[in-house]
Amino acid sequence: MNRFLDALGAGPLLADGAMGSYIFELTGRLSEPNHVYESFSLDRPDIIREVYLGYLRAGSRCLTTNTFAANQECLTADGLADRVLELNRAAIDLARDVTDKYRRSEGGEDLFVLASVGPTLNQAQDPESIRRAYQQQLEGILGADAVLLETFRSLTNLQQVLAVVKEINDTPPIIAQMAVQREQDGWSTTPQQLVEAAVAGGAAVVGVNCCTPWDAEDFIESAAELDEVADGSVRLSAMPNAGGFQHIGNRYMTRVNPEFMGRWARSTTQKGARLVGGCCEIHPRHVWEMHNYLAGRSSHAGAVTVAGAPTKPATDAQTKSGNGEFSRKLFAGEFAVSVEILPSRGTAPKLLQRKIDFVADLTRSGLADALDITDGSRGIPLMPPGDFIHIVRERLDWQTGQDALELIPHFTSRDLNTMGLQARLIGYWANGIHNVLLITGDPPKMAPSYPPSTAVFDLSSVDLIRLVQGGLNAGVDFGGQALGKHADPRTHFTIGTGFEPEALDMEAEMSKLAHKIDAGADYIMTQPAFGSEPLTCLDDIRRSLPVLIGVLVLTGLDHALRMRDVPGMVVPDTVLERLGASRDRETQAAVGQELAAEQVRRVQAEGWAGVYLMSPATHQPIMDVLAAGLT
Repeated sequence: MNRFLDALGAGPLLADGAMGSYIFELTGRLSEPNHVYESFSLDRPDIIREVYLGYLRAGSRCLTTNTFAANQECLTADGLADRVLELNRAAIDLARDVTDKYRRSEGGEDLFVLASVGPTLNQAQDPESIRRAYQQQLEGILGADAVLLETFRSLTNLQQVLAVVKEINDTPPIIAQMAVQREQDGWSTTPQQLVEAAVAGGAAVVGVNCCTPWDAEDFIESAAELDEVADGSVRLSAMPNAGGFQHIGNRYMTRVNPEFMGRWARSTTQKGARLVGGCCEIHPRHVWEMHNYLAGRSSHAGAVTVAGAPTKPATDAQTKSGNGEFSRKLFAGEFAVSVEILPSRGTAPKLLQRKIDFVADLTRSGLADALDITDGSRGIPLMPPGDFIHIVRERLDWQTGQDALELIPHFTSRDLNTMGLQARLIGYWANGIHNVLLITGDPPKMAPSYPPSTAVFDLSSVDLIRLVQGGLNAGVDFGGQALGKHADPRTHFTIGTGFEPEALDMEAEMSKLAHKIDAGADYIMTQPAFGSEPLTCLDDIRRSLPVLIGVLVLTGLDHALRMRDVPGMVVPDTVLERLGASRDRETQAAVGQELAAEQVRRVQAEGWAGVYLMSPATHQPIMDVLAAGLT
């Protein structure tokens, strides 16, 4: 084995993103005579250094050289026929210099140089023409850690180039990638065709690039089942572009933002990819999110299970009913009401006291059964829910186990590793917090006002639900060890989870919900739904599991427009029209409350298990909405 392949064997490796489109972003000029990108390694090395440092700071461990079109045919067309060997060697030297200096100054894991080799202008050539086109380039890049054959669209052409590479002595490992396309009748080149051809041609890594992320993920999932991959003969790679415009609702837009690429990187590596990165229009901001998600990549390949045998059966609904009035109503089939509150972000005593006063007012009103406390909603650093609960109890003189409202912390898997998640849950249990809403959590918000944070995501929400119900609620910890030697070491958490009724990928959202239910969720809280239509997908589920419908109290048109930009949130035009009928803010706020009260009445009339009221902008209207809406 060699150093690069050893690193791939140890776990997923993050490459960089685009070279060409990033140079275009930095210079404003396309590659053209007198401005040929492949010449920049010698003629304008400052730009290439800037590209490299952007990716290294974002978390890349592999830099792709600026040699994509540095073959004889392409450089001849650009008037640089006599510089083929010179430019390829310079590109390797520059990338190596940057990685060596960066590692000396920043430390960390090994960094690698991938020598990019792209297709010629005419991919339909005879073997001798291919040899002439690539021989000098291949000789110039021998100092790389791997040769990256990328963006080939003809399998025959790729096989011809692989044959030329094999003729060169001391060639580093080969990564063979094609820009595949998903067509109505199948793949332009199937996973089996590509993997078989790459293995026969001597490639150590095979994959796809310059295709959409969803096609790349599907390709990896199919290729992972092939014998050559399963037995370790070859590893898989994926480096998609940013995808094209899609018809989403009544708009044409791309959904491939940095956060999307982060989720994609984690999902694709879990499906078998060992080397991931990006192609056209995937830049450092995307790679940064990919790095964040991969840093917290779950170490398991499949579903998390508890290793030890439970000491007793997992606690049932009858036991959980004793956790509070909210739990009792859920399991008894009575209409339950929960109100969301955001803990404080800063240190202002008056703001914190206003929140405590609201909890006291809500309690006296008798309109709600539970208070649920968000956990860093939208990736903003708020006071942890457990700390807020402690302050509420202290200020309102509530005794543990005798809370006037059932207190439900949102509990994300974003911020803590598996041990930390278990430790916090045990702490909650000891402190009389016995109802938790288990969710994956929003990714950290990369705001310039504080240093970027890395998400952990050791466990998904499905994993977490399974480990709480099948583990803690059965008397064993996440590692299968008994929680104690006393008669009944079980916890009896009531377990909630979330659902987006208007998710873009509803098939995936429903599939995930089914897994959550199988894992042991007791109830579901939905994101806001402004009508009945989005909720029809839950008609079958509500018959067997309590579903609380999210109701958002809008404070005006501006608030509604901001909410419409939140992923998974759909604010219908009819709502915007009603809010915008008046320019007076007080009138708009009254309309927002009226809309929310109508929703509460509709949720009751349609027989849902309860309502989950949200008002991130203000608290006072909550009581007015509940008073007007509850019948």
